Amino acid sequence: MKAPIRVMTVFGTRPEAIKMAPIILRMNQNLDKFKPITVLTGQHREMLDQVMDIFKIKADYNMNIMKSQQTLSSITTSVISKLDKIIDETKPDVILVHGDTTTTFAASITAFYHKVPLGHVEAGLRTWDKYSPYPEEINRQLTDVLSDMYFAPTKLSKSNLLKENHDIKNIYVTGNTAIDALNQTVSDNYKHSVLKNIGDNHKIILLTMHRRENQGEPMHRTFKAIKEELNKHNDIEIVYPVHLSPAVQKVAHEEFDDVSRVHLIEPLDVLDFHNIAARSYFIMTDSGGVQEEAPSLGKPVLVLREDTERPEGVTAGTLKLVGTNPDKIKNNMDLLLDDKDFYNKMATANNPYGDGKASEYILRAILNRFS
Repeated sequence: MKAPIRVMTVFGTRPEAIKMAPIILRMNQNLDKFKPITVLTGQHREMLDQVMDIFKIKADYNMNIMKSQQTLSSITTSVISKLDKIIDETKPDVILVHGDTTTTFAASITAFYHKVPLGHVEAGLRTWDKYSPYPEEINRQLTDVLSDMYFAPTKLSKSNLLKENHDIKNIYVTGNTAIDALNQTVSDNYKHSVLKNIGDNHKIILLTMHRRENQGEPMHRTFKAIKEELNKHNDIEIVYPVHLSPAVQKVAHEEFDDVSRVHLIEPLDVLDFHNIAARSYFIMTDSGGVQEEAPSLGKPVLVLREDTERPEGVTAGTLKLVGTNPDKIKNNMDLLLDDKDFYNKMATANNPYGDGKASEYILRAILNRFS
C-alpha cells in the first residue's frame, strides 16, 4: 500500500488559518491518503491561536516568530531560517501556502531552495499595482512565480495566471476555501455581548479597517465620514473589531471613543466574526477575505480601498469600491440605508467565489498528481 502523501501547510496569520483549516480538517478525515504536517510561523500569534482552537487543529511545529515592532524583513528571514530545519526533518512531498502574506512568500522561497513542490491556495489574485495592497501584491506575484500547482478561486484568477504564462495544466479552479469555513461556523443560536447593546430595530454595520496603506489620515477621513452618517441616521450602529496594530488602535480611539453608537471591541475570532457578519445589515472593510465571505451571507460590502484583487465581486455587484473618499463613503452608505432596490441588488448578487467544496477539489488535485 502506497504511503500517504506528506502535505505540509505553512501559515502565520488569522486569515490564512481560517482558509487553510478546511484543507487540514479534510486531510485529517483521510489519513490513509494524506499525512498532514501543520506548521505555524506565528506572524500574528494571538489571533492565530483563536482560529486553531475553534477548528480544533493542532500544530506540529510553531516557530513563534512574532516580536514587538517586527518588520517585513525580520519576518521573512525568521521564517526562512526556521522553516529550513523543519523541511529537512519532515521531508514533505508538497508544501501548501495561502494567499499573500509575508509568511507565504518566505515559505515559498524556502520550498524552492529545498526543491519541494509548492502549491498556492488562492493563486492568481492581482491588482497589478505593486504597492496596492502593500506588501501583499508582490508577495502573491512572487509566490506564483515559485509555485508548481495553482489553486485559483475563480476563472478570472486563472486568466491572470495564464497571462503570466503559467502552464494551464497546473492551474485548478477550486473556489475559495473561505466559503468552506463559513459552512462550519455560522449558527442560528449564536449570542455575543455586543449584540445585547444594539438598540431595538437598529441596523448593524460591521466595520473592519487595518491595512498599512490606510493607516493614519485615510482612516481619519473614513471614520469622520462614518460619524456624519451616524448623525444623519438614528437607526444604525457600528460594530468595529479593532485590529491590534497600535497605529489602528490610536486612530480608532481618537475618532470613536465618545461616539455612543460605535462599539469598539477586541478582534473577533472566526466564529464570532462570521456570526456577527451574518447579523449585520452591510459591511465596510479593507480586508480581502471579507470580500469573499460576505456574498455567501447575502451582505453588501463597501470596500475601503481604491482597488481590489477580487474584482469578481465588483462585477457580480456584491462589492462596491469606495476607497477613503468621504463623499463616496457617505453617498453609498445613504444608498444602502435609504434605497431598498439598491440594497437588494447588492444583497442578492450571485456569489462568484465557489460552492463550499474548495478543499475537496484541492486535495483531489494533489492526490491525482502525487499518487
